[in-house]
Amino acid sequence: MQYIDVGNENSGTIKLYYEDHGAGKPVVLIHGWPLSGRSWEKQVPVLLEAGYRVITYDRRGFGDSSKPTSGYDYDTFAGDLDKLMTQLDLRDAALVGFSMGGGEVARYLGTHGSKRVSKAVFIAAIPPFFLKTADNPAGVDNSVFDGIKKALAADRPAFLSQFFSNFYNLDVFKGKLISDEVVRLSWNIASAASPKGTLDCVSAWLTDFRKDLARIDVPTLVIHGDADRIVPLAASGQRTHETVKGSRLVVVKGAPHGLNWTHAKEMNRELLDFLGQKAQSAEKLENAQKAR
Repeated sequence: MQYIDVGNENSGTIKLYYEDHGAGKPVVLIHGWPLSGRSWEKQVPVLLEAGYRVITYDRRGFGDSSKPTSGYDYDTFAGDLDKLMTQLDLRDAALVGFSMGGGEVARYLGTHGSKRVSKAVFIAAIPPFFLKTADNPAGVDNSVFDGIKKALAADRPAFLSQFFSNFYNLDVFKGKLISDEVVRLSWNIASAASPKGTLDCVSAWLTDFRKDLARIDVPTLVIHGDADRIVPLAASGQRTHETVKGSRLVVVKGAPHGLNWTHAKEMNRELLDFLGQKAQSAEKLENAQKAR
């Protein structure tokens, strides 16, 4: 198993587990909450077959990474990603963030810049700003997040069962586009995560990424399902597209939050098409869109 050291907690070292496969231009896949790098099962083989070097890693507190009691904020998450990018000396890389992982993409580019990055992808991602405030009326009311925290603290395993029901829209897709076994696999991965990390990440979701998105200067793709019950399109993907100059928005009709499994074929096609495009500046992309 491969790890990088990203810090210390008392006498222990905080390690991130990662996998690094294939050759070609690197694609870094950043998973969502409360899963791990294993959630990219439908994407990794396709990307490898297309000739990319594929890197997945487990966020601190999740999967096979260390489970410290601190550091569950986006400045730390972006710092962890930067350590991974630096240690592996990744260049001309595409950063692909799903759900919570979109926050790492935004904060990394907003803080560390695009020296090592050629493209960015946000899939069902939480930016630009999930919390409803006076200057962000399209956000989600804080009472929703308070309710999630209370439910996690009371009975985390039971909450996760309900969460995945809405994650995959099981009332619509169970037995059709997703099996009981896949849902069980997701629950098993999530239940093994750090209880404190799982809880603390809910507060991290409320990070304001608007300034980070405004600094993005690489071609950007936004993919979102219009039936997403976890991160609604109107509050996130649509607004990220509007904030990142020259970005491309792909709305997958009828897709839930977990579209990387239920609608993997459609999502993978859009992802491969975008990654295969020749690099253009954000300004050129914006001008091309205006000319249409």
